[in-house]
Amino acid sequence: MFIGPMVWALSSSFKPRGDIFGYPPSLLPSPFTLDNYTRLLDTQPFWSWFAISTVVALVSTTISVFVCALAGFAFAKYRFRGKTVLFDIMFSSLMVPFAVIVVPLFVMLVRTDLNNPWFALVVPWLAPAFGIFMMRQYIEQSVPDEVLESGRVDGASEFGLFLQIVLPLLRPALGALAVWSFLGTYNNFFWPLIVISNDDQYTLPLGIQSIYAAEARQVDLVLAASVLAAIPSLLLFSFLRKQLLEGLTAGAVKN
Repeated sequence: MFIGPMVWALSSSFKPRGDIFGYPPSLLPSPFTLDNYTRLLDTQPFWSWFAISTVVALVSTTISVFVCALAGFAFAKYRFRGKTVLFDIMFSSLMVPFAVIVVPLFVMLVRTDLNNPWFALVVPWLAPAFGIFMMRQYIEQSVPDEVLESGRVDGASEFGLFLQIVLPLLRPALGALAVWSFLGTYNNFFWPLIVISNDDQYTLPLGIQSIYAAEARQVDLVLAASVLAAIPSLLLFSFLRKQLLEGLTAGAVKN
């Protein structure tokens, strides 16, 4: 059920438009054509959309993973006044639907002159509650207090402990969070639709939607664009598959 639509999209991206919805449906394209990809790249600024989405996702993911790991480390290994209340407030934000905060968030960005698309696409999502919670749980289970105390005895600073001891132990969790964060940012449609008004700054989801919304309903180009757009996600999953599985299953079995 999961692979079927992907295979159909890949196959149909090599079919003429008239054959995509032909009956009975045919899995193998006949005739096989690259015309959809050629017309997509010739008539649409696909590589611009691709570059914007990839850069935004990479920057957001890199900063978000670091910030979440840092916050999770603080919640897991430090005692400070208001820690429980602050964590409960942070965690309770998971229960707030995005549709509830989207208008206040947009108004706040506009009134503070921070509605630049590059800023708006990245900064509001740098410390997701799910990422902080995930890192806190993983650090509590995988980073012994004795290791940190040994580092302090050796003269390491608190930030040095985090960089030199904690981060290397978090590789599975960091990989899992990186995949989750990258896919969420790369595939996001609703928020870019709100903050981007210039078609020169479209991300991939907005660009693909603009192709479909055109008068001709160019489904053939949409399928070709969707196949190309899936490549970064597949590559990321291939490289971080081991860390993703280890991070998601951490703590599921007690030693």
